[in-house]
Parts: sequence; structure tokens; C-alpha cells
Amino acid sequence: MAQHPVQPTTPAPASGDRSISAPDATAPSASRDDPHRARPGHAAPAPAAVFDWIDRRTELRRRAGLTRHLRPRPADEPVLDLAGNDYLGLVRHPRVVRAATEAVARWGGGATGSRLVTGTTQLHQELEEELADFCGFEAALVFSSGYAANLAALTALTGPGTLIVFDAYNHASLVDGCRLSRAKVTQVPHREPDAVRTALTGHGSGRALVVTDSVFSVDGDAAPLTELAQACRAQGAALLEDDAHGLGVVGDGGSGALSAAGLAGSPDVAATVTLSKSLGSQGGAVLGPHRWRPPGWTRACRTPRWCP
Repeated sequence: MAQHPVQPTTPAPASGDRSISAPDATAPSASRDDPHRARPGHAAPAPAAVFDWIDRRTELRRRAGLTRHLRPRPADEPVLDLAGNDYLGLVRHPRVVRAATEAVARWGGGATGSRLVTGTTQLHQELEEELADFCGFEAALVFSSGYAANLAALTALTGPGTLIVFDAYNHASLVDGCRLSRAKVTQVPHREPDAVRTALTGHGSGRALVVTDSVFSVDGDAAPLTELAQACRAQGAALLEDDAHGLGVVGDGGSGALSAAGLAGSPDVAATVTLSKSLGSQGGAVLGPHRWRPPGWTRACRTPRWCP
């Protein structure tokens, strides 16, 4: 679930720039003051002590009121679910359940390998073609989750030297993608196209990517996609939109927010979607121009070689 708003890991300067790629300030470190670190002439700590920092971190989170708990639900939950994302009620729709059962019976319960080896089936190809066509894009590439799709899109489309202009209320998975990309990140106020223009103008002629949710999951407000696209095109930047909460809800027949804005299929626009909300299934996808298809796109989605 998204956190609102996403807080920078280091204090942000007044200009809005922040280092999303900076490490978590609360992360454990092998400092000289660590009581469990072995010192010359002293016996090494007991094996169980190496994870004592987890207990200390857990206690700090408890005191701060940040502890959350999983609440497993039974299959026959009698209450009305107003907290989930099954917007269209497809999770238990008879046709969806029947199709899933038939697919497992024919194809088995797993992919048998990675996409590049033996894991790409005809079902993957059909899903990608139908999803791209439904959303108005040339091509799609599916992933195991929307989270994985966001990481893939950001690391493939950016890198050191690229500017990412980032809405302050974007989903936490996009924050993680920015950290992994090692790009320069400028966070701008929520839904402020003028701030986006200012950030892009100061970047110069290098590659730039504007990143936004379409429908923000906490407040339910929508990004000004038309104005953001205009700002991008004025400065030669690309637009990446996370349509996790727009697909199935916004646009003609639920085709998504970019479709509603007349931007779907544009050569300078990309989208990520999740299949686990309105579509009542599991997985995610990246949508964009056909030139992104494998092998180039698949290679670009690997963990960058500069990451530790």
C-alpha cells in the first residue's frame, strides 16, 4: 500500500531536489560503536546476536506507532470489503475463475523458467497483445507484479545523468525504482505542472523523465496528464505514468487514464499497470512503443551493472 506522502530519506533543499537514491538513514551500519561487532582481542558475538539490530529497529517502530500487522482473511469472509482494490468485482467472477482453472489445467502451475529461456508461453504473448490493444499502446511486456513493472520501467528508461521529475505523492514502488536507477531525482509538489516545467527547464539538454501516478491511491485525485505531457514536450522529456488505479476505472471501457487524455500510444509516453486491481488477477505490465520489445527492452530491464 502506498504511503502518503512519500518522505525523502534525507532533508530536501528548498528547490525540491532530493536524493531518493540515498540510503535509509535508519539502516544498520557497521559502525565502531556497534556493540555486536567483533573487536581485535575479543571473542566474536554469539551467532544469534548478528540480527539483534532487527529487534531494536522493531521496538523503535513500535514506539513510534508504525507497527502494522497482517490480517489473513478466510475464503468465505462474510463482511463487505471496502478496503481492497477489486474495483470491478472480477476476482470471483465465474468466467474469470473458470478461465484461470482451465489455463492451469492446460499449462500447469508455473512458467518453468525465465522469460528469456523457457518461461514465455503463447499465453504471455496473447495477454501482452490484448493488453496493449485495450490500452491503446503498440506493445506491452508483462511482469510478475506491478511493483516489478515499475522497477523495470524506471531502471530501463533512466540511469546516471538522467533527470527524473517526481510527484511528491507517487507510490512507494516508484520511489524504489528511482533509487535503483541512480538517476538525479527532483521531487516537485503534488499535481503542479508549473513546477515540472521549472525542473525540466533547469536540466538542459540531457535525458529527462517525468513520473506520476494517474490516480493517487490515498486521496483518489488524478494527475493533470494533459498539462504534464505539454510540459514534457516543451523540453523534450518523456512521460511515465503509473496507471495502477486508473486501468479499468478511467477511460473508454476502462482503458486507462492516458487513453482518456488522448495520450495512449504516443511515442514519448509510457505506462505501467497492475493486473491485480480492476482486472482481478495478478501481475503487472509496462506499455509503450513497439521499439521497446525484446531483446532490447528485456536487456534494459536487468539490474544495472552499477548497482551493488
